[in-house]
Amino acid sequence: MKHPPTILIVDDEVVNLMTLEWMLREAGFGTVRAASGPEARRLAPRIRPELIILDIVMPEEDGFTTCEKLLADPVAGDVPIIFISGLGDVDNKVRGLKMGAVDYIAKPFAKEEVLARVKLHIRLRQSHAAMLKVQTDKLRQLRDAQRAILVDPGELPEARFAVRYIPVLEAGGDFYDVFPMTERSMGYFVADISGHDLGASFVTSSLKALLRQNSGPLFTPRETLKNINAVLTGILKDGKHLTAALVALDRTRGRLTLVNAGHPPPVLVTAGGQACPLDVEGDILGVFDTVQLGILERKVEPGDRVFLYTDGLVERFGQGGRTREQGLHHLVRACRDTRDRPMAEAVDEAARRLTGSSIRHEDDVVLLGLEV
Repeated sequence: MKHPPTILIVDDEVVNLMTLEWMLREAGFGTVRAASGPEARRLAPRIRPELIILDIVMPEEDGFTTCEKLLADPVAGDVPIIFISGLGDVDNKVRGLKMGAVDYIAKPFAKEEVLARVKLHIRLRQSHAAMLKVQTDKLRQLRDAQRAILVDPGELPEARFAVRYIPVLEAGGDFYDVFPMTERSMGYFVADISGHDLGASFVTSSLKALLRQNSGPLFTPRETLKNINAVLTGILKDGKHLTAALVALDRTRGRLTLVNAGHPPPVLVTAGGQACPLDVEGDILGVFDTVQLGILERKVEPGDRVFLYTDGLVERFGQGGRTREQGLHHLVRACRDTRDRPMAEAVDEAARRLTGSSIRHEDDVVLLGLEV
């Protein structure tokens, strides 16, 4: 059997407490009494009422003070508060509503009015909670769908890569993919869509299809990104854009091709222990009809490693912040220091050094490492 909604009644006058309790219990509600503000603040987080009815005029701690402290409580702060006020006490009513109370009940109490206001605000709270649950469920579904399209290193062992992916929201605006481009070359792609709202996460879901449709023996890596840009300029709005880096690795020939579209430079760590950024400039995608993309081709040897990442890994804002250049310096050192570890351990350790121990991040983070 479903429990009736519980209402916390806060008043120092016993007559008011008893009157309201009788009205509410007769209508089928559960009630809990509190004779003062401090008592109400002790009870509210424990009983988690659906509604609080709070008198304004009380000794020691008035209703306004109690309201302010209740709204600041991390557990009880979302419980709607209805003030009890005098019939003509307009100033206090306005002050209470400005503080965050949802309504007021005038004395002397009219049963039908009390019940109508109580039922209205409980229904509103329940509807709001139901709406939030629906939104949460949809976000989780979006997160699960987005992560389902991200390649797991275990699914493609011949690609010899490891990745650390940390979205800020349920669904992130950063994206990576690893896929065979031709019979000889493997593609490694990392992108950062501007913003980390749902609009950014929707773009990531289309990138996988665009990569597959525009890669292969018919396209060079540069043509792949140019074709993707042609599509994105038609669908991205409101200043949305993305930066991207695509590495095509031919292990048979020991050839690496990097195409950069406004993205932070990948880091190369040679088998001999030398580490440096692969710095080449290019235009961002999704804004200009015609883009100039940076391209770099070089010889690589077995044991060489390349690390692709998004700027959320290297940049930090606020107190203790760092610039992209400072972050890149730390990343190069972390990649070099971990070169003797297995790739998965190296990626995890480098990401840990750059992000710290905090579970809360300002931006999405991707770090993808590959070994020749």
